[in-house]
Amino acid sequence: MSIIAVAMSGGVDSSVTAALLKQQGHEVIGITMRLFAPHSTGIGSAAHDAAVVARHLGIPHHVADFSLDFSRLIIGDFIEEYRTGHTPNPCVRCNRYIKFGLLLDAARELGADLLATGHYVRKTVDHDGVCHLRIAENSSKDQSYFLYTLTQQQLQQIIFPLGTIESKDEVRRLARECALPVAEKNDSQEVCFIPNDDYVAFLEGRGEFDTSDGDIIHLNGKTVGRHHGTHRYTIGQRKGLGIAWSEPLYVSAIDAERNVVLVGEQHSVYAGGLQAETVSWIVAPEAESFAATCKIRYRHQPVPCQVQLCAGNSCEVIFDQPQKAVTPGQSLVFYRGDEVLGGGRIIRAL
Repeated sequence: MSIIAVAMSGGVDSSVTAALLKQQGHEVIGITMRLFAPHSTGIGSAAHDAAVVARHLGIPHHVADFSLDFSRLIIGDFIEEYRTGHTPNPCVRCNRYIKFGLLLDAARELGADLLATGHYVRKTVDHDGVCHLRIAENSSKDQSYFLYTLTQQQLQQIIFPLGTIESKDEVRRLARECALPVAEKNDSQEVCFIPNDDYVAFLEGRGEFDTSDGDIIHLNGKTVGRHHGTHRYTIGQRKGLGIAWSEPLYVSAIDAERNVVLVGEQHSVYAGGLQAETVSWIVAPEAESFAATCKIRYRHQPVPCQVQLCAGNSCEVIFDQPQKAVTPGQSLVFYRGDEVLGGGRIIRAL
């Protein structure tokens, strides 16, 4: 049997992952990532809960300190993206650089053959060894959108034991069956470093963010209101604008350099396509132009599109039907059926 390192967050998903692999007879090692400085509020809870589960399962447990890298690569980028008027996706970057970068390296240093995580996603492997990333059986929990940056080399070293489990209720049942001490623990929040999911309070609370007021300008050029910091707005936003107008207005663009928020009627937030950069592929496309489906945010249903590859790992995408709120900074992910092909970072709507 293989030696498998399990990324243990102290939650029910990663704990069940470790328990299932132990039941299957593998030699299991638990690793918890330390992502924040030791003095940070609540930092000890993940490592503590993971250690308790590891003791319960009778497996060794290690803590890998990535706090400096996380601060620089994830939190620093998150702040800079909002500073430039974009809406970032820190979970994608964390998976790329931390979980399946630094953590995968740490697992190999501990002698592991494979790294397992509690992600809801499936991996299949062809007879010739080519790996494919596919949506989870539990489609409501599917996390494939956040994993499009994985490479063939990484996928060969990773497994996702929860990908074929059809419901979270079943995961909870398995946790209770294994008497795991975290069986009833609540799921974690969306972004681990944002308390109460209040990103505005997080940005402004650091004391380094520009909160100066500026104009809200209609696309017709008329100033229709004032904002209290461009970071408080995102493309497609309707609520909280404080504008009296004959029709509902939506945020259609953010110009952080000019400290301006642009608004327009609903039709103004629909785009026929987009441009994306830093495009990467799990399975390389066979042509420079091809049809696929794509998601432009996590909760977006995949929509048909035409893809044109461009120079410098960029691409242009034309939707079959215009899509609402194409947002710079978010991730564009390509699918073919249930398979993730790759993706990139949205830089502008077309």
